[in-house]
Amino acid sequence: MIRPLLKASIYSSICVAVIAIAVSVSAQAPKKVSSHAASEDPAPPFLEYRGVQLGMTADEVRKKLGDPKEKGDEQDFYIFSETETAQVLYDKMHKVTAISADFTTVGNNVPTAKAVFGADVEAKADGSVYKMVRFPKAGYWLSYNRTGGTSPLTTVTLQKIQ
Repeated sequence: MIRPLLKASIYSSICVAVIAIAVSVSAQAPKKVSSHAASEDPAPPFLEYRGVQLGMTADEVRKKLGDPKEKGDEQDFYIFSETETAQVLYDKMHKVTAISADFTTVGNNVPTAKAVFGADVEAKADGSVYKMVRFPKAGYWLSYNRTGGTSPLTTVTLQKIQ
């Protein structure tokens, strides 16, 4: 019984990331966070996207980001520019459970893995980068995915651990 539930959770997490990859996005610079005690999960500097954090209500998100291109009870989809999009997913209480931002260009508006995790992440030979870190005590996971090539797609996802 535990394995099917775990597979379903992983599958839903992957679906969120895959859906988000279908769009494009650019984010503001991540906030710096003070260091935690050694017994706690280390927290990355990337805790929010455009002022939106996990646990906020849909109304708070819409107040920060404006009217979404597509609005729903379970998710909102935002298009900020040709190169910047984001999805915000909500639970049954209309609180943010996941934020996924996509960037379809290179440059200063695209966060680096170092900006997201606070440390460099080694790129593969084709230039692609992938890293996911779980923060169980904080209750979420964070992933960074950049495709290779001259026009990479970068996706940054924060998701509450279910």
